[in-house]
Amino acid sequence: MSSRRDWLLAGAVVGMGLVAGLFYGFACGVMPGLANADDRTLIDAMQQINESIENPVFFLTYLGAPVLAAWVLVLDWRSGSHTAVRWLIAALVLYGVAFVVTGSLNIPLNDDLAQAGDPRRIGELAAVRDDYEDPWIAWNIVRTVFHTAAFGALIPALTARRRLAP
Repeated sequence: MSSRRDWLLAGAVVGMGLVAGLFYGFACGVMPGLANADDRTLIDAMQQINESIENPVFFLTYLGAPVLAAWVLVLDWRSGSHTAVRWLIAALVLYGVAFVVTGSLNIPLNDDLAQAGDPRRIGELAAVRDDYEDPWIAWNIVRTVFHTAAFGALIPALTARRRLAP
């Protein structure tokens, strides 16, 4: 890869892949594993995960991938090289849908779970779990699909650019 745009786009591909993989891991491993745990364990684990995921590395990846893709889109558009533009737009739209799902559905469920308090002091653990687990899993699957599709759209954006390289 010779140009700055190639490197920026490669960074966007890696970042988007990491984000899609994170949510895929929850869909395929974490939540099925916690499904067999008792109510207190699931609530405690998810409260701890939701708190620890809010860190600079996660945010840099989660927000950095679309920023890099948008940066390449602008650079390509300005240079008149529109080969990858439709794929970049598709990736950003797909990411945007996943971002909205996360912000309007998963995060409020996480916030409600945090507000339930210390799992050792929750009187109705089963009710808290019921309000959280199934909706969170469903919306996590939706965002996983959209993040994965966004990642998938970045691959042809990168390969389209490479086919044009001298």
